[in-house]
Amino acid sequence: MSQHLRKVIAAILIPFGAAVLVGLVVLWPGGAPAHERTGVGFDRQTQQATVTKVVSVSCASVNASGDTPTGDTSTAEGSSAQQQASGTCKRATIRVDTGDDKGRTFTEIVQPDQTRQLEQGEKVVVAYEPSAPKDLQYSVTDVNRRIPMAVLAIIFAVAVVVVGRLRGVMALVALAISFMVLNFFVLPAILQGSNPLVVAVVGSSAIMLIALYLCHGLSARTSVAVLGTLISLLLIGVLGSLFIDWAALTGNTDDNTGLIHGLYPSIDMSGLLLAGIIIGSLGVLDDVTVTQTSAVWELHEANPAMGWRGLYRAGIRIGRDHIASVVNTLVLAYAGAALPLLLLFSIAQSSVGAVANSELVAEEIVRTLVGSIGLVASVPVTTALAALVVSADRPGSGKAPVTAQEAVPAASAGAAVAGSAPARGGRGRRRKR
Repeated sequence: MSQHLRKVIAAILIPFGAAVLVGLVVLWPGGAPAHERTGVGFDRQTQQATVTKVVSVSCASVNASGDTPTGDTSTAEGSSAQQQASGTCKRATIRVDTGDDKGRTFTEIVQPDQTRQLEQGEKVVVAYEPSAPKDLQYSVTDVNRRIPMAVLAIIFAVAVVVVGRLRGVMALVALAISFMVLNFFVLPAILQGSNPLVVAVVGSSAIMLIALYLCHGLSARTSVAVLGTLISLLLIGVLGSLFIDWAALTGNTDDNTGLIHGLYPSIDMSGLLLAGIIIGSLGVLDDVTVTQTSAVWELHEANPAMGWRGLYRAGIRIGRDHIASVVNTLVLAYAGAALPLLLLFSIAQSSVGAVANSELVAEEIVRTLVGSIGLVASVPVTTALAALVVSADRPGSGKAPVTAQEAVPAASAGAAVAGSAPARGGRGRRRKR
């Protein structure tokens, strides 16, 4: 790239990078604020434990009431009560493996209709409630999945490195840095009371700069992708803020967001929703902008004489296919995540309008459509930027111009080798003037 274009790109990106760095310094939280645990949901003390023994017992002998329940056994409640009265339960002995009570054991009754049935030797997660009676301080909350999750992560890392080689290694490093920015900056800063939207913009910008330049190198091509991503993120932020306010979305729609609002009432939950939209769109935006920029660069390499309009038209044809696949991917990803919720609405025989009007679904619709609009807009924006930048430099633009005296012998020699008439060479020189 010419020095002029390098200066133009640097004049845009260097102040932007400096602003991101200043934002990180000013908003740096220094850790999440402490609070007194409520013992509700995820806000519980947990330890690792092992199921050491499981024996079968009569449910009637271990349940609180030995009376046979009455009611309609065709309902879920009646069927469960009947099983608890006449079925076979399990008495599991669990040993605590971590914490101050390491080695302590307790028992837990597993009902026959429970989804999770404990097995001997199984690793589990137990919750600890110090204010409860001693026999009831510990209870099993989940299965310990650390080993399968670690194995899956290793398989993923190996696959990325084997296929991507050095680029794959850099992608994994960028992924680790992204998680560090989220864990040490974005989440603690929001908990400290900073504006979620400002924190999300600064954090996502830092992730974007680090990931793109680390994976794709310091080049004009990467800088164009950064500019395209930045413009698209700004559009997503504006649209998200507009429609979250217009649709009166509070961001407080389930137990987890309710717990967050209860622990930290100062957090702007609608701002947190908008921050999630911006960060969630960033990963797909990177893919679209980098792909479009690379496509335009390769088109220019294949035909250096193509002007910026031709490059834009060719690049946008590639982008249309990308748009169709990416938008469909986003919609299906959100639909898959909300499948149990959609199933509940189907069971209730709710109309499509009623489903879409509920805040829980409306949030996902706004999230999906705003992110998709940003993705669609990133294609023409990035393609136009790449076409303008790459067409501004022509092959040999950095070399000294060839004079007419130097061109005559070269053209004559070429014509002699090719067996062409000298007159053709002359006409070619006249056209070049």
